[in-house]
Amino acid sequence: MGNMKALSMLLALLVFSMLATEAFARHYQYGNGSLRLYQCPRRCKKRCSKARKTEECKFFCNKCCRTCLCVPPGTFGYKYLCPCYNNWKTKRGGPKCP
Repeated sequence: MGNMKALSMLLALLVFSMLATEAFARHYQYGNGSLRLYQCPRRCKKRCSKARKTEECKFFCNKCCRTCLCVPPGTFGYKYLCPCYNNWKTKRGGPKCP
């Protein structure tokens, strides 16, 4: 019974986190063209702050931001909020943007 309570608490926390992120994204207007060029370095610095290869991450993030004028919130995930950033692929078909 204790495991069920912990699992339901974890699920509630996950749902709350997703709803809070959606509200945050709507408030700050994410999407292609939502940024100005001068905002890219600061957004990419934050996006790549926890990356294993920080400088490489910032290089590609800035490249993507200059083209898409969008960087997803947080340090990982939420790419669906920036379709251009999300859909840009490498020659091999992998994701171009971190």
